[in-house]
Amino acid sequence: MPNRLADATSPYLQQHKDNPVDWWPWSEDAFAEARRRGVPILLSVGYAACHWCHVMAHESFEDEQVASKINNAFVPIKVDREERPDVDAVYMQATQAMTGQGGWPMTVFLTPAGDPIHAGTYFPPLPMHGLPSFGQVLDAVSGAWHDRREEISSGAADISRRLAEAGSGDIGGSLTQDDVGRAVQALAADFDQDHAGFGAAPKFPPSMVIEALLRFAESWPDRSVRDQARDLAVATLQAMASGGIHDQLAGGFARYSVDSGWVVPHFEKMLYDNGLLLAAYLHGWRLTGDAGLRRVAIEIVEWLLEEMITEQGAFAASLDADSRGPDGQLTEGAFYLWNRDQLHAALGVESEVEWVEDHCGVAEYGPADDGFSTLQLKGVTEEDQPHWQSLRTRLAQARSARPRPGRDDKIIVAWNALVIDALAEAGALLQRPEWTRAAVRAATTIWQLHRVDGRLVRSSRNGKRGSAQGGADDHALLALSFVRLAEVTGDPVWADRARQLLAVLDDHFSAPDGGFYDTADDAETLINRPKDPTDNAAPSGLSAAVHALRRLATYTGEVDLARRADRASDSAAKLITAAPRFAGWLLADAVSRLSDAAVEVAIVGDPADPRVEEFADLARRRAAAGSVIVTGPPDTPNVPLLSDRTMIDNRPTGYVCRSFVCRFPVTDLDDLAAQLADLSA
Repeated sequence: MPNRLADATSPYLQQHKDNPVDWWPWSEDAFAEARRRGVPILLSVGYAACHWCHVMAHESFEDEQVASKINNAFVPIKVDREERPDVDAVYMQATQAMTGQGGWPMTVFLTPAGDPIHAGTYFPPLPMHGLPSFGQVLDAVSGAWHDRREEISSGAADISRRLAEAGSGDIGGSLTQDDVGRAVQALAADFDQDHAGFGAAPKFPPSMVIEALLRFAESWPDRSVRDQARDLAVATLQAMASGGIHDQLAGGFARYSVDSGWVVPHFEKMLYDNGLLLAAYLHGWRLTGDAGLRRVAIEIVEWLLEEMITEQGAFAASLDADSRGPDGQLTEGAFYLWNRDQLHAALGVESEVEWVEDHCGVAEYGPADDGFSTLQLKGVTEEDQPHWQSLRTRLAQARSARPRPGRDDKIIVAWNALVIDALAEAGALLQRPEWTRAAVRAATTIWQLHRVDGRLVRSSRNGKRGSAQGGADDHALLALSFVRLAEVTGDPVWADRARQLLAVLDDHFSAPDGGFYDTADDAETLINRPKDPTDNAAPSGLSAAVHALRRLATYTGEVDLARRADRASDSAAKLITAAPRFAGWLLADAVSRLSDAAVEVAIVGDPADPRVEEFADLARRRAAAGSVIVTGPPDTPNVPLLSDRTMIDNRPTGYVCRSFVCRFPVTDLDDLAAQLADLSA
């Protein structure tokens, strides 16, 4: 008989509805039950695409004896971290403080008041590698609670108090050009000279850091810093693109590589990664003109539109790490891995099999489980591309017959916003209007489905809204994407919607230091109110707010919005200098602000005139990152950049401006290019 998760909107919770564990969703009712029974809470946090979450579920939560032990001694609560990032954040802080590490599944034992008693991640069914078995942990916690309840409750409350105090440090300040320029040196010191990227294994795509480095490379006053930043960014983009972390057959990227060389990924594909990476590859191509980077961006879009669009027109959250292998068992990466026999079955010609082995890293005994290999393109040159593309088509066709990974089809606002923003920009830059239309459709779905009484609901599934309020990242990232839509579609309604979202952000999420809390002032009270300024897998609410405020300020010319962005950025200025790897978007904003390279460009003309698009295309490719380009007829209502702008000789006319102070209007593409080069230098 299904448990209390049967009606959940989360596919992750649905995965556990038939467990013998008597799961509760996160709710006041669950805490009331723990108080009524006088037992602690077992909090299990994960997400649908998580391989080790599945492993622990199969080993422990589907086991009748383990379930009986849980049900008798605890009130078990299951949480989807993607629906409730606030719950995940506060208890991940506790887990990391108590164990020195974190990850998912996250397993935390709580008092009925919600204070953490004991924490860990994956626990095996039997003791191994120095880890106790899950059953031993259950017995130890329940025994200690029975014997020392008051002492444990007092200690857990003290842990919550200390965690709340730990998050209140002052990291505010102001930055000079020298401060920001030194961030490149700090990143270079952490750069992997052998494989690119930063740090050692496991390697995560550093998308937000790449954005900052590309802005350095484009406009920083010091040429040596520009060159170094360009080298770091481009090398990392190319290494990831050629590695096994990149799905060479369908496009898209896995969440991270388990090794330092980007060879074997943890195979889940997350929407946020691919939205961020689409922007990174698009901007890398815009800076360098590298055909390979452009091709990767296109393949990401193709994957998004082929595999991730939901029936509602927005984008699904993730694809699972696991799928059924030839033996019928769920196996991590089974859909993506190859051996020689499979290549033969797909290609049939020995010479072509040997070509793939030589050029794509398929070994007789590969580095993945059971000797399988990922496909890599480290041996494929630009001259090899035509031959590779013909083989790619055949391999993809053969792979399509395999059992596919499961898809978590819930819609998450913040993650969709990252895709909407990048997809709209890609449509404009690569002159693919159908991509822009897809971005508009997804944005319209979010606005109509996820907005209730002026506020955002974080997630939905199959047209049914979830119960969790949207966070700072949801409001800020959606506002950011809406300003992009206002730019590329010429429809100012999107800018008005962005303003509404940022008003909610300012009214309900503002912090005393000028930054932003992650949750609203009227959100559910947890053991502390999350306020994490660091970029992790996705941008923080703070850094997203800074970019959204800055872009709307550039679009409208409103100084107050720019000043609010400055105050927010200054609230975490020390983070940029102390840990630039975890402040990529704040660093990117600081680069644009201190280099003063971003401009506003108004292209005035008849939208049906193809010359207007020629002007806009030039501006989008040449204007520095952070710039805003708008097109439309003279005096288009509610578009300040077009106000009082006229056409010269009835020809499309370009105005290049900084802080709404414009150069002489131009009607020649070469003159527009010259002005952009002069102001962006």
